[in-house]
Amino acid sequence: MTPFPKTITEALLQLEKGEITSVALVEHALAVIKEKDGEINAFREVFEDVLLQAKEADQLREKGGKGKLLGIPLAVKDNILIKGKKAGASSKILEGYTATYDATAIVKLKKEGAIFLGRTNMDEFAMGGSTENSAYGVTKNPHDSARVAGGSSGGSAAAVAMGAVVASLGSDTGGSVRQPSSYCGLVGLKPTYGAISRVGLMAMGSSLDQIGPMTHSVTDTELLYSLLAGEDPLDSTSLSSAARKEGEEKAQTAIKEKKNMTIGVPWGFLEKGLDESVLLNFKESINRLKALGYEIKDVELPNVKYSLPVYYIIMPAEASTNLSRFDGVRFGLHKDGDTLLEDYKLSRGEGFGKEVRRRILLGTYVLSAGYYDAYYRRATAVRELIRKDFNKVFESGVDAILTPTTPSPAFEIGEKVNDPVTMYLADIFTTPANIAGIPALSIPSGFTPLGGVQLPLGIQLMGAPLSESTLFAIGKKFLGEA
Repeated sequence: MTPFPKTITEALLQLEKGEITSVALVEHALAVIKEKDGEINAFREVFEDVLLQAKEADQLREKGGKGKLLGIPLAVKDNILIKGKKAGASSKILEGYTATYDATAIVKLKKEGAIFLGRTNMDEFAMGGSTENSAYGVTKNPHDSARVAGGSSGGSAAAVAMGAVVASLGSDTGGSVRQPSSYCGLVGLKPTYGAISRVGLMAMGSSLDQIGPMTHSVTDTELLYSLLAGEDPLDSTSLSSAARKEGEEKAQTAIKEKKNMTIGVPWGFLEKGLDESVLLNFKESINRLKALGYEIKDVELPNVKYSLPVYYIIMPAEASTNLSRFDGVRFGLHKDGDTLLEDYKLSRGEGFGKEVRRRILLGTYVLSAGYYDAYYRRATAVRELIRKDFNKVFESGVDAILTPTTPSPAFEIGEKVNDPVTMYLADIFTTPANIAGIPALSIPSGFTPLGGVQLPLGIQLMGAPLSESTLFAIGKKFLGEA
């Protein structure tokens, strides 16, 4: 009997050969969810029409349909809109909300024949690094249910890691695709800012958010990126086709012309706070890259150490603005008070969880009169310095920058929940890419034994704007896909 596919590539091949059907893929997914999701809690909802979607895909294939994802079931994070489906960002304040239009990313995937299995659990409004901030319970790591799956796209990562789907969509504001991918042993991409449209993605930090895929292989990630990327006239921040073409051609030329690519390692940024197992695995990964023919070079990023504090000023400021629309009047939850102001207070107080309220308060504070210059304006100035640091390194001939994805393996559920600063530090290696707007790819790099369980570890490759192809080339070679 043909083994059940683990990747999009395998699934498509089996579908084309007639060895499997889309209905069989969906039935397998439903069986996995029934068996495992009661404990894992990856899904907020499995769509009622998913078998109907699969039957239509099989019929279309029989008639010669050629969509690049025809009949492939995908899971979608609860903050990405699918017309006619509920979407709530795992928040009580949006309970019962039904999307009235498709996100641009969903439009593109529908065009290629993808099946949408369901929406996945997440940290409320993408605020968190463990999916413990969901209003609907924590998502557990399929490798060890006592540990977090990561966040904020923990449900999307767990859905792939537990074998329900071959790929999923998440969103990444400060590492929310890459960090859970690392914790769950997956490949996760945060693309160049503006490469994938944000239309239909519930905004948290508008200058930071990006939709990204989570898969079992770099080849699958590359496929999904190629289908999702592109200019969107509805998104003023999306990159023009001309700019994207120029950036991609530059990266492709470097891949073809360079005999040996150069990978930079910012050791000055990595010296403190690394778990011993992560450091050992990182050094082993460097040796593996050397053996594959890559030149390893020490690089300096003098201002990158400020990425985390800059992130935790800019992101809450933008979030406080974006979440002001959820007032109990226009969307979702509404609570009656004696006055309109009391309506707002009750609705937002009961609808938003603790972490969301914390970030709204922090963001409002840094934008307030008397503090704007001291915090927000200064953070945006340092952001430019960080961008210049990255540009300088890439202009010096370095093709990619390598770091661990996270400073430790997946931590235990509840371990950091009462210490927000410690929780925020889990994003120390992922936030710089969002601050600088550059692409970053997390790939599995091995396992570490802990508590009788093998926990996944990951390494992160960061590249110049629109150099995703460079990261894919290195990642495929590292994982033996090339």
